[in-house]
Amino acid sequence: MWVCAWTSSFFLSAPRLLKIAIHQSPRPSSTLLRLTNSFVGGTTMSDKKRKAASPARGKQPSAKQPKLAAVKEEKPKKAAGWLQSLVKQQRAEEKDMKFKKKRQRFISDAEKIKQGSEGVLYWMLRDQRVQDNWALIRAQQLAVKENLPLHVCFCLVVPKSELSTLRHFGFLLKGLEEVAKECKHLNIQFHLLHGAAGEVLPGFVSDRGFGAVVTDFSPLREPLKGLNDVKKSLPKDIPLIQVDAHNIVPCWVASPKQEYSARTIRGKITNLLSEFLTDFPLVEKHPHTATRTAKPVDWDKTLASLQVDRTVGEPQWAKPGAEAGMAMLESFIDVRLKLFGTLRNDPNEAALSQLSPWLRFGQISAQRVALQVQRCGKHASQSVPAFIEELVVRRELTDNFCFYNKKYDSVAGAHEWAQKTLKDHAKDTREYIYTREKLEKAKTHDQLWNAAQYQMVTEGKMHGFLRMYWAKKILEWTPSPEEALSIALYLNDRYELDGQDPNGFVGCMWSICGIHDQGWAERPVFGKIRFMNYKGCLRKFKVAQFERKYCPKKP
Repeated sequence: MWVCAWTSSFFLSAPRLLKIAIHQSPRPSSTLLRLTNSFVGGTTMSDKKRKAASPARGKQPSAKQPKLAAVKEEKPKKAAGWLQSLVKQQRAEEKDMKFKKKRQRFISDAEKIKQGSEGVLYWMLRDQRVQDNWALIRAQQLAVKENLPLHVCFCLVVPKSELSTLRHFGFLLKGLEEVAKECKHLNIQFHLLHGAAGEVLPGFVSDRGFGAVVTDFSPLREPLKGLNDVKKSLPKDIPLIQVDAHNIVPCWVASPKQEYSARTIRGKITNLLSEFLTDFPLVEKHPHTATRTAKPVDWDKTLASLQVDRTVGEPQWAKPGAEAGMAMLESFIDVRLKLFGTLRNDPNEAALSQLSPWLRFGQISAQRVALQVQRCGKHASQSVPAFIEELVVRRELTDNFCFYNKKYDSVAGAHEWAQKTLKDHAKDTREYIYTREKLEKAKTHDQLWNAAQYQMVTEGKMHGFLRMYWAKKILEWTPSPEEALSIALYLNDRYELDGQDPNGFVGCMWSICGIHDQGWAERPVFGKIRFMNYKGCLRKFKVAQFERKYCPKKP
């Protein structure tokens, strides 16, 4: 995730947030009550037992009770997979939780399920998981209410583009394979459709006799266009329901307009967390079986047949799927969370969550991540508020920007002050000018920049602090702001495993066009856009160490 490292921000701490949740919730869940006790000092049963077992005040231990040596007791290590087991228990406890209708909006005029239909369809788009998915939860609730089978479909399209790589489509398809297996176990039919949704989905719905279509939410123009195309071609008596299963607070609920910065949206989101930051009910084995089953998918053959650029390969560090995403979250809570508060801006330290690929493909829920970090982060109390600020406020701010600003990937989408200052300095002399090809191959005079670029190309990731430096140097080394933004988005979307996502668009727009930022002291090329340089990085972390690790070796 892109990190705005310098912005001074305030976010409700976990105890404060949970106190609000308890006081404002009409029916606090048992899990929320236990969680609040653990964070805000509630007396638990084990506390009472410890007090009862303590010797009375003023009494000395008897001779039969020798003093124990002051030996620090080692905590037993948790078994791998503890988080998955804990989350399964939490879901089971909250299986009767109600769906908040504010999470959904009707895209169609029709709102009632067509009578005499043969099933309900969840059109999976951005949120590629079974559990912790409000869109699938809603679809199952509708199907159960009408005694209908439940189906899930995904429309697979490979654009003819340099951005269509094995790195992205391998992660996507292997994640979907896990979804399909879980659906089969739950008596839910999974269909892999080939083609644009507007072309294949309406006919599929009519052929199968579905009575309603539920889908998830993306603020980007291609998914929004697909949604509109489906709406136009779908039978008028079939309701098309969109559920924001990606954001904790639904995008259209958090704000009805484009927000200027994190400062202006933070209060709006935090005020709604007591309502929306809840547990998830379990997606259970579906009680109604479909008479027409889905066509089996040969996943290996499908991936091998895709027309994608296979020179951009799959990184070894990121295994696709919800199970792997949960394992990465577990390792973050166990190992890296305690370092996040103080070391998150040091690229040499393993202090970040590393969850961005799973969040980008919707293979893990940000809401689930927030819940578990707050529940299990007592050992890292200084880190939790900073992490929640990035995960919730800043990540959901990116959806807000892309949803309400149709020029989210253009200099024309920047604030007027930023457009003016970039235009005023567009013809300033650049000390270095590099082509897209030179930048892509990490052939600049700046070894730190080359190292960051090389890490992105080979591993599919770049540290958040360096992403900002990396993008700002592209502005400094290209003939115009427009070309700089185009190159930055191309490199980010082609090589970053979490590319082609609102976080990436806003990260590049923040670095190059000043989105969600303010004007700074004017200087050549940058104008009033925030400046970063090599010397500043030297003050932040051990640059030479990072360069030695990632800088391409000279032939």
